[in-house]
Amino acid sequence: MTNANVYSSLPGPLSKELLERREKAVPRGVSNGIPAFAKEAKGALVTDVDGNTYIDFAGAIGTLNVGHNHPKVVAAVKEQLERFIHTGFNVMMYEPYIELAEKLAALAPGNAEKKVILLNSGAEAVENAVKIARKYTKRPAIISFTRGFHGRTLMTMSMTSKVKPYKYEFGPFASEVYKAPYPYAYRKPGNLTDEEYEDYMIQEFRNFFQNDVAAETVAAVVMEPVQGEDGFIVPGKKFVKAVYDFCQENGILFVSDEIQAGFSRTGRYFAIEHFDVVPDLITISKSLAAGVPLSGVIGRSDIMDAANPGELGGTYAGSPLGCAAALAVLDIIESEKLNERAEKIGRHVLDTFRSWQKEFTFIGDVRGLGAMCAFEVVKDKTTKEPDKALTKRIVKEANKRGLLLLDAGIFGNVIRILMPIVITDDQLQEGLDILKQSIAAAASVEEEVTLL
Repeated sequence: MTNANVYSSLPGPLSKELLERREKAVPRGVSNGIPAFAKEAKGALVTDVDGNTYIDFAGAIGTLNVGHNHPKVVAAVKEQLERFIHTGFNVMMYEPYIELAEKLAALAPGNAEKKVILLNSGAEAVENAVKIARKYTKRPAIISFTRGFHGRTLMTMSMTSKVKPYKYEFGPFASEVYKAPYPYAYRKPGNLTDEEYEDYMIQEFRNFFQNDVAAETVAAVVMEPVQGEDGFIVPGKKFVKAVYDFCQENGILFVSDEIQAGFSRTGRYFAIEHFDVVPDLITISKSLAAGVPLSGVIGRSDIMDAANPGELGGTYAGSPLGCAAALAVLDIIESEKLNERAEKIGRHVLDTFRSWQKEFTFIGDVRGLGAMCAFEVVKDKTTKEPDKALTKRIVKEANKRGLLLLDAGIFGNVIRILMPIVITDDQLQEGLDILKQSIAAAASVEEEVTLL
C-alpha cells in the first residue's frame, strides 16, 4: 500500500476553483509551489482538497520537524485555547512563556546563565538579535555572509544575499550591514584541497575587516551554521571556529541563526553544536512550535539585559498558543529521540543521493548535516554550470507523483530535503523512490528537448 496517491491532474477541480479565487484576492507577489490546496495533514502526509495525498519532503520549509498535527501538539494547543487565547505578555504575563524560556535556556549550548525573549517570526528574531547586539556593544555594524538568508523585513532583507526574488526593487536597504565571504567547497577556486580552501576562506574572512569594515565598529556576526536557502551549504568546523575566535578577540557578538537548522534537523537541538563553539545569541523559529507562529532569541543574561523595559517585545510576541505548542515539541523531541532519528534519516538520504550521483551525470554535489540534505543539479560536472531548468522540472515531476519538494540555492539548482523527522521508514523510502523516478522523468524531458 502506497502513502502517496495522486489520481487527478494538478491542479484538481476543487484546487482550480480555489486558484481562481486566489487570483482575485491574493497578490501575485505571494508565491506558491504546488498548485493545490491542503485539506488535512498528519505526520509526513498531506491530503489536498481533491483527495490527492502527498509525502511531505518540504515540511513547510523546515517548520514541521515533529510532523503535521502531532497529537501532543494538538492537545497542548487545545488545552491552552480553553484557558485563554491571548493576554499580551506586555499586559498580563502567563506561565507557558516562562516555562518555555527556562527550557530553551537550559538546552542552549554553554554554561553561562541565559535568558530568552519570545517573538513571532524568524525575521523578527533576527531583527531583535540585531537590536540586542547593538544595544549591548554600542556598535552599529552587522556582518552576515554571502549567499545567506535571514528574512524579508528591511533589516533582514539587507542581511540576505539573493537579489531575486528577495531584494529586487525593494531598496534602499538598511545601512551598516556587510556581507563576509562564506565557504562553498563544491565551487572552490583552482586546485585547492579542502584544507587549503578552508585556510584560504579564513584568511579572506580576516581580510574582510581590512577591506570592508573595521572590527571595532561591528556589533555582531550573524551566521547560519548551515546555509538554508542557499542549498544547505555546510562550512568546515575550522572556519566556524576561526570566525568565532575572531569575534571573541574583537568584542563582537557571535549570533547563530538556527531558524531552519534548529530543533533536531541536523541531529542536535542546535546545528551550532556540531562546531564546538558557544554562540552569544541564538535565533530560533520554524520547527520550534510545529507550525504555530513563534520565534525567539536565546542569549547570555548580561547581553539580553542590555535593553531597557519597553524596548523589546510586541503585541503577539510569545503567544500562549505558540508557547504551548513549543513545550509539546520539546517533549516530543526528547521522548521520541528525534535527534537520533534525524541522524539515521540523514545517513540513509545522503547514501541514497551519493548512489544517484554515480548514476546521473547532472548530480554534481551531495551534501548535508543530519537530516538537512541536498544535491546540486548541474549541466556538466566539470564546469559545474548550474541547471535551474532541470531542477524546476524535477520538482514539478515530484509533485505530479505525490511528493512535496523544494528547490533552493543562489542559482536555483539545488534540491533540498526537509521531511518531518517523524516520517516512517516506509514513507521515507517511498518518497526517495518517487524522487528518483522524478529525476529520471525530468532528465528524459531534457533529452527530448535537446534532440529537437
